[in-house]
Amino acid sequence: MSCPICGKPRDPQYRPFCSRRCADVDLARWLRGDYAIPGDPAPEAPTEER
Repeated sequence: MSCPICGKPRDPQYRPFCSRRCADVDLARWLRGDYAIPGDPAPEAPTEER
């Protein structure tokens, strides 16, 4: 398998990535919300009226 970020051969130390940089790029994508699982929109939460 190759690195899912850049396509280079993967390094066992950073599996499935080739380097620490590509692992960090992937983590940043998760933290920004770039990856999402498609699904139905969540229902709106009821609001409290006061």
